[in-house]
Amino acid sequence: MNKIYDMKQDRAKLVAQMREIMDRNDGAVMSAEDAAAYDQIEKKFDALNASILREERQQERERGLEQREARKEAGELSDNMKLFAKALSGNAGDVAAYRNDVSYTLGADATAGALSAPMQFVEELIKGLDDEIFLRQLAHKTPSIGAAQSLGFPYIVEDADEAEWTEEITPAAEEQKLKFGRREFKPRRMDKLIKLSKTLVSHSNLAPQGVLDRLNYKIGITQEKAYMTGDGENKPLGIFTTSDSGIPTSRDVAAASATAISFDDLLDVKYKLKGQYQRRAAWIMHRDLVKRIAKLKNNDGQYIWQPSTQAGQPDRLLGAGVYMSEYAPNTYAADKYAAVFGDFSFYWICDADELYLQVLNELFAINNQVGYLSQYFGDGAPVMGEAFARLKMGA
Repeated sequence: MNKIYDMKQDRAKLVAQMREIMDRNDGAVMSAEDAAAYDQIEKKFDALNASILREERQQERERGLEQREARKEAGELSDNMKLFAKALSGNAGDVAAYRNDVSYTLGADATAGALSAPMQFVEELIKGLDDEIFLRQLAHKTPSIGAAQSLGFPYIVEDADEAEWTEEITPAAEEQKLKFGRREFKPRRMDKLIKLSKTLVSHSNLAPQGVLDRLNYKIGITQEKAYMTGDGENKPLGIFTTSDSGIPTSRDVAAASATAISFDDLLDVKYKLKGQYQRRAAWIMHRDLVKRIAKLKNNDGQYIWQPSTQAGQPDRLLGAGVYMSEYAPNTYAADKYAAVFGDFSFYWICDADELYLQVLNELFAINNQVGYLSQYFGDGAPVMGEAFARLKMGA
């Protein structure tokens, strides 16, 4: 934590230096000397900002690893996990021993393929994903479902009229406008290939952790990209994707410019949201946009972006936390999306409770590696459009 704290303090100093140069040249063209100094500081800011993000994620991973190791030392590694660890080597005898375990129904493949991971392994994977992806920490996670099941969530296509005051014996007016749609959450399949050293796998106690770490990374980056921009076709529906069953165009706020974002644009986005959603609302955007916003002032001449100097605390914009994703849009041109502000507890994530691994024992043997082709099942989507407001560049 001290490392992150120190880096955030250094970043705050860089921001202060950048703002000092900006204030010194407010309303005037920067001198060549100031422009060069500003560019140099800005490059340091970008590099430090990226380092902070990496360090925060790494510390989350290490905390998860420490918790898992503590459970191991406490003797909580189940017999099924021990059998599974040995089966990950691809050794025919170990695979047979795991397949014969009466607690699990395994794939019918006669080779080392289609190993059904124990629930303890799946739970560790989901916990690792929760630590890895900030949106999973903000979102609502539904109970796990099987790979063959689905979960429907109704959404309002057209809202009802408001209630009316009437006479005591007047019949209630029948509602004519209210219409519902249905967003079906299904276990969308994701295939990912990971490779590990055979030397590592031969130490069976280490193999599950190595597989978990690589799956967390490979599945995590694919999930985050889909949560941002997925089209909902055999994958999650993203927050930057227009959809009547997710965030419709009615929740878009157009900036005044096609290339620049102003303080007033951000205010318009914030107050597009009703008060009940603002209490837990946050911003999601690319770091390139954060850098732009860091230069904006309000009508009183005060900078509106507040860099965090505390480990574990996000930067803030107009009183709400700012979360950065590499997969948020960063092309700031006409009609392109730039940021989302909303209550992300109304983004639902659904994980299936199945995970299958096919052990490719010989395919990568020339490199002293074992391959694992995984099948993860899950879904995600916004379920309440009015809980979000989306900033769009002007036409």
